[in-house]
Formats: sequence, structure tokens, C-alpha cells
Amino acid sequence: MVARKRRGGDAMNTSTTRAVAANETSRRAGLVAVLGPVAARFLPSGRKTVIGIPFLWLTVFFALPFVLVLKISFADLRLGIPPYTNLVEVHDNIVHLAMQLGHYALLLQDDLYVATYINSLKMAAISTLLCLVIGYPISYYIARSAPATRNLLMMAVMLPFWTSFLIRVYAWIGILKDDGLLNHALMVIGLIHTPLRLYHSNAGVYIGMVYSYLPFMVMPLYAHLVKMDLTLLEAAYDLGAKPWVVFTRITLPLSRNGIIAGSLLVFIPAVGEYVIPELLGGADTLMLGRVMWDEFFNNMDWPMASAVTVAMVMLLLLPMAVFQYYQVKELEEAQ
Repeated sequence: MVARKRRGGDAMNTSTTRAVAANETSRRAGLVAVLGPVAARFLPSGRKTVIGIPFLWLTVFFALPFVLVLKISFADLRLGIPPYTNLVEVHDNIVHLAMQLGHYALLLQDDLYVATYINSLKMAAISTLLCLVIGYPISYYIARSAPATRNLLMMAVMLPFWTSFLIRVYAWIGILKDDGLLNHALMVIGLIHTPLRLYHSNAGVYIGMVYSYLPFMVMPLYAHLVKMDLTLLEAAYDLGAKPWVVFTRITLPLSRNGIIAGSLLVFIPAVGEYVIPELLGGADTLMLGRVMWDEFFNNMDWPMASAVTVAMVMLLLLPMAVFQYYQVKELEEAQ
């Protein structure tokens, strides 16, 4: 029976592939009839067009700006517009290439930048862990709810995105201040007698980051948990497995990709966050976003700010590239 279903699925996939190929052939034939064989030969296929548009978008709005920032990071500071020197200059028909590497050396030698990188990674990691601890039960509950209730709950998760991010962070100022709503409610209940120091502190930054990035953890977790085969859980219970064994041996491993996706969606923007530490954090809250802002706009040191940016991007991309390599390798071995 299983083999018959598998053959039926293979036949369906084969017929779908043939239909797509036939449509592509007919489309190319129509282009040849309209434009001629020479012009149609240089037109991209439908598949290349669909794939090429996102790559073009990434090239224009990510790769090119990053190359520009990389170029500025090797320049030197000067008074003028733009506030950095050119890497390549021509004097007396001789091309001079001047690359300033001192900015990257300063990143490793200056305690301020080292402490900023370490503190940014720490705060981003703790925020990601808190989002995972809070978001996993929420995602699990939504995935196991009835379909109608499930849609309403997912709408509630995405509802904060209907309001400006800046306004939502500003709202937390009124909640976390010493005379804010949270301290006032806790003092009325009698849980505290003096206000908690939450505003302009690391605790306030953690609260703001968890609140802002929690939906980015919930959505990929929900997408994996809702597609889980519940018969596996029923089989485990029938064999006498306890609930925590079922969760650790079946549910958690099957949702690993959702955990990884959600963690990356939270961790990467949290490392370079600027708005939340600036509004909710204190003067001693060192984050990369604040340092980059100070270097760009207060110190007007564009080369140093660009070096900080490039180092942050490389710090995030290299672990992701290694992870992607092992993921692809694991999939190839599984096949």
C-alpha cells in the first residue's frame, strides 16, 4: 500500500515537472515568434528571472552598500566632505593606493571596543535565550489549538507590528520609570516598598528586546510545531513514555530547525540594536549600535565607524557560514 502511494506520488511529481517544462517550452516558442530567435536566445528563462530578482535586490541594497562601508573602513579621517580620504589617487601619472589598517588594530587594542563587542554578544545571547524560553510554550500552545483559535492567536502575536517600533519602545519608558505603571502597580499590591530601578538599566534593555523580538521567535517555532506528525507522540505515549521524555526525545528534536531559525532572527538584529539601548539603557550600557552612532554622528569618524560595522558583520556572518556548511553537509549525508 505504501509503495503504491509512493509510486502515485512519483507519477504526480513527474507529471507536474513535465507540465512545467511544457509551459516553459511554449513560452519560449512564443517569445521566438514575437522577438525572433536571436533576441529570444538572450532572454532569461522564467526560473532564472524568479531567482534573479531577489539576488538583484540583495546586490543593490546589501552588497553594494557593504562594499562602500568596507572601502571607507580602509580610508583615513579628514576634515571635509566626505570626511574620509580616497583609497586610490593619481599623482604624476602614478597610481597610489593608501589603505589604513589602524582602525582594525584599534578595535583589538582599545578596551572600549572589546568591551562593547563582548557586552553586545552577551546581551543579544541572553535576550535570545529569554525569547526562546518564553516563546516556545507560546508557540506550542498555538500549534496545538483549534484552527480557528490558532489564527486568532497568531494575529495577536503579529498585532504589535501594526504599531511603529519607535512608539512601542517609547511606551515602555512610561511603564519602566521609577514612577511608572509597573512600579506603581507593584507598590499598590505590596510586593515592593521602593521603586525598582528598571529604566536606564540593563534590565530595561532586556525587557525591551524580549518584547520587541519575541514574535520573531514565535513565528518560526510555530511553523515547525504545527506541521509535526502527532502520531509520533501518540505512539510514544502508547509505549509508556512519560510526557517529559516525549518532549525531549521527539518534540524538541523535531523543532530544532525552528529553534535555530528563531534564534538567528532574534540574535542577529539584537547584536546591532540601537534604539532600545538608547531609550531604555543607561550610560554604561555598551552596545555596538550606540558606538557606531557616536562614531558616525558625534565624532564624525566615518572610517572608524565603518571598521566597527565591518567587524560586526564578519563576526555574525562567519558563524552563520560555518553553520550553513555543516547543515548542507548533514543533509547530503542523510540523503
